[in-house]
Amino acid sequence: MSEATAPAARGATHTARHAATARHRSLLRPLLLAAVLVVLLLAPLYVEEFWLRTGFAVFGAIVGAIGLNLLVGTTGQLSLAHAFFLAVGAISYVYVSGESGGLGTTTLGGLGWPPLVGMVVGVLLAGLAGLVFSPIAARLRGIYLGVASLGLVFIGQHVLNTWTSVTGGFNGRSAPDFSLFGFTFANDNPLLFIAGVPFREAERLWYLGLVLALAAYLFARNLLRSRPGRALQTLRDSEVAASVMGVDVQRYKGRVFLVSSMYAGLSGVLYALSIGSVAPESFGLEVSIQYLAMIVLGGLGSVGGAAFGALFVSALPLVFQRYADALPLVSSPGQGGLNAGEVARYLYGAAVVLVIMFEPAGLAGLAGRFRRRGRDPGGGRATRSSSASTDPSTSSVPSDRPAQGSTT
Repeated sequence: MSEATAPAARGATHTARHAATARHRSLLRPLLLAAVLVVLLLAPLYVEEFWLRTGFAVFGAIVGAIGLNLLVGTTGQLSLAHAFFLAVGAISYVYVSGESGGLGTTTLGGLGWPPLVGMVVGVLLAGLAGLVFSPIAARLRGIYLGVASLGLVFIGQHVLNTWTSVTGGFNGRSAPDFSLFGFTFANDNPLLFIAGVPFREAERLWYLGLVLALAAYLFARNLLRSRPGRALQTLRDSEVAASVMGVDVQRYKGRVFLVSSMYAGLSGVLYALSIGSVAPESFGLEVSIQYLAMIVLGGLGSVGGAAFGALFVSALPLVFQRYADALPLVSSPGQGGLNAGEVARYLYGAAVVLVIMFEPAGLAGLAGRFRRRGRDPGGGRATRSSSASTDPSTSSVPSDRPAQGSTT
């Protein structure tokens, strides 16, 4: 092989090696996702009830975080009203599917409709509430939209505390068990055993949450890859540029608020099923802040990042409460010291600060950095081509730019 053809041969070898690595990576990701899905499907056969109930709570938080990420991360509209839309979904479900009756001196109303209908109604009413608020959202942006949406939380708290026949007032009301076409997601009716393992309420709700979270994830991914999704991302970058490109800014803002609110409504229904009851104090401003922390930690604009952020923020207090006796500085309720919820808030609050300072793209940006480092041995840094030092035709060309002010 001549000296003139050696650099070309090395370049072809490098290109082939890079293509093989890319093919391996393209195969690795689907296999990894399939393995995770198999683990999630088999988990109820091996793990205890605490982890199943924690997982169901995480699935509900994932749905809500993906919805908020579509609004804040993808479109760039700051909203602090997510707790309000969660409340609409949860309260609608317990009222539509609950039975009328008395709770102390309070008479509770209820329609007694099938729980599936109650879930659908809760999602639709939450979306309707977002659609009603969307004209205001379409005319505001940034901190002004955040302050306007904050008003919904305070209005919602007042309504929840005073509309006692629907919400139960300060005491709240219990959530009816979910059922689907006669199959009840409860401890019995019917009794169910799989591989010798009794499938009670925790196991059944695990699969319900898994299916709904997966559907929410796939819908959001497909939405962002579609033409409306690209229009929403253009809105985030510049509303003027989006308008020039033919995007109806106000209509798209209203649509994304509708979709985000429906996600929140479904998350509220799952929250009611997870806790078993709903109360006004469960939908305060702190809940909206927690969901903002989820999408900031996960990475704004990333659907997968929102899921990981929801996992971190929602599971942390439950795990701390579970192992309060074994963890330092954490104590059980009524024993003094810091309870599990306070420690969890300190921890993910510090995580938010660290993410903003060192990795603004969140967990999704961190994962992307590792992927780029794996594709490029130089870690993304520009490297000098080896052919430049061996090709005689380029030996007279300086490898570096002259220093500023130099003439050589």
